Amino acid sequence: MRAGRDRRLLVVGASLAGLRAAQTLREQGFTGTLTLVGAEPHPPYDRPPLSKRVLTDPGRPRVVELPLPDGLEAHWRLGQAAVRLDLTARTVTLADRTRLPYDGLVIATGSAARGWPATEPPPPAGVFTLRDRDDALALRAALAAGRRIVVVGAGFLGGEIAAAARQRGLHTTLVEAADQPLRRAIGGTAGAYVAALHREAGIDLRTGTTVEGFLAGADDRLTGVRLSDGTTVRADTAVLALGGVPSANWLAGSGLAHDGGVHCDPYLRVLRTDGSAVPDVVAAGDVARVPQPLADGARLALGHWTNAVEQGAAAAANLLAGQDPGRVPVPFTAVPSFWSDLHGASVRSVGLPAAADETRVVEHDLAGRRLEISYHRAGRLVGALTIGRTRRLASYRAALRERLAVEAAAGLPAHV
Repeated sequence: MRAGRDRRLLVVGASLAGLRAAQTLREQGFTGTLTLVGAEPHPPYDRPPLSKRVLTDPGRPRVVELPLPDGLEAHWRLGQAAVRLDLTARTVTLADRTRLPYDGLVIATGSAARGWPATEPPPPAGVFTLRDRDDALALRAALAAGRRIVVVGAGFLGGEIAAAARQRGLHTTLVEAADQPLRRAIGGTAGAYVAALHREAGIDLRTGTTVEGFLAGADDRLTGVRLSDGTTVRADTAVLALGGVPSANWLAGSGLAHDGGVHCDPYLRVLRTDGSAVPDVVAAGDVARVPQPLADGARLALGHWTNAVEQGAAAAANLLAGQDPGRVPVPFTAVPSFWSDLHGASVRSVGLPAAADETRVVEHDLAGRRLEISYHRAGRLVGALTIGRTRRLASYRAALRERLAVEAAAGLPAHV
């Protein structure tokens, strides 16, 4: 292992998790060569506003760039995706065939939007996905010129896009395969509440319904969407909001376990297909599948802003700990959280509501825009969600943080 200023640390992924990892590396004393690789040509920017302010704000659209911390002193390789990892040679190959050597590696390549199935005919012009800034600007232009939109998928992203389209005055149809929006993420009660918010806003919400195909005019532009309920909805714009796919295909052949995201141990160290940890390689953000104590240790990839920030910092710290006998790696036990804003209602959550086998409704007031639900698994708290009651989340967060700290201290060794 090289020492001091001769060491080379490589962060693959120049978005939120990658930038936070790079910042932490410098803050914790790394003085060697630091390189950040990003598939997009743009400097790091904040993604949550893409489905909110970028789509709705009047005037010139503004993408919010993430501030670069002082003292980062990084080499940037933007507009070049990583295409191959060689663990033996300790190199990452970029799309332009450049090979970057490393002494330590952070994998933070995020996720991509799930598109229309390749087995189906490709959709016509006018059908979008939303993942990056270019997607958002293209969709914004379509909303400005459009009249009728169909949003496919009523998860958090789809709900926010539908809300933005309705705010822009478009006739909006929201199609969801489940019987309620967000059922898998937050349960049926909260899902029904969100459904009522959509319908009150004038959105035509179709639950228990899927898309069977798209119709196009002579110019090959979208004219309608054919649904499984036998109806056809006229539309000049459609958005596929079908979830994200961890960007891990570039790891094929590397020996890493990466189905559904990069498999990690509790210290965010990546795992080989045989389950062993790879020295000097960690992962963070949407691409990382990390054991979640609130879900009985199941490895999950969580595509939330706070998760990317916290994992980026923790992965960087543990990478340095693995290279310094004087440091001790720490298991990642941060309490997950997410937020969304729908039709003026602030949806906030802590923990893992999706892991629950029981929900308890504390308050349910649709007219007053107030909701409070706690989520439990085998009788133990695993999450909470509020609408219009954000302050009440503090006690739930504290209880979850205490539980995770106790379990980490009791059950996890310093090295696995």
